[in-house]
Amino acid sequence: MTQKSTIADTYIKYRSKLMRAISTIVNKDDIEDIVQEAFIKSYEAQLKQEIRYERTYMLRTVKNLALNHVASAAVQLNDAVENMDALPYDLVGHSLEKNVESKERFIHFCRATDTLSAEVKRVFLLKKVYDMKQKDIAELVGLSESTVEKHVAKGLLLCSRYLAELADDTPSTGSSANSQDVRSR
Repeated sequence: MTQKSTIADTYIKYRSKLMRAISTIVNKDDIEDIVQEAFIKSYEAQLKQEIRYERTYMLRTVKNLALNHVASAAVQLNDAVENMDALPYDLVGHSLEKNVESKERFIHFCRATDTLSAEVKRVFLLKKVYDMKQKDIAELVGLSESTVEKHVAKGLLLCSRYLAELADDTPSTGSSANSQDVRSR
C-alpha cells in the first residue's frame, strides 16, 4: 500500500526551504506571512484537483506570491510619488525657502539677545521664549516684579532696535556694493 503525501505534510517538511527560497525576494518580516499564504493556496488547490508534485507546486506558489508582494509594494510606492503633485504648492515649493528664512530669523534673534546684559537677557528669554509669568520670573531670579517688567521692556526695546538696524543694513549693503561696482568700472 502506498501512502499519499498531503500538502500539510509537505508544508511541515519543507517550510524552512520555502522560506529560504523567497528570502532574497521579500523583506524578512514578510517571509512567514507569504509562506503561510502559499500553504493555504496550495491546500485550497488540492481540494479542487490532484497535485502530483506538491513540493514543486508549493515552491512555485510561494515564489509567485513573493513576486506579487514586491510588485504590489512597488505600485504603492509609485502611487505615493505620483500623488506628490496633488500636494499643496506651499508644502512642495516654498518649504525649503521658508525653512531657511525661519532659521535666519532665529539666528538674528539670538544675536540680538546676545547684545543684552546677562540679567536682562535671562529675564527677557524667560518671558518671551519660555512664556513665564512675571511673578514666576521674579521669584526664580530673585528680583521684584517691577524690575522684571523693566528688564523685559529693555530687552524688547534693544532687540527691536538691533533687528531694525539689521533690516536697514541689509538692503543698503547690497546697494552700496552695487554703486561701488559701478564707480570702479
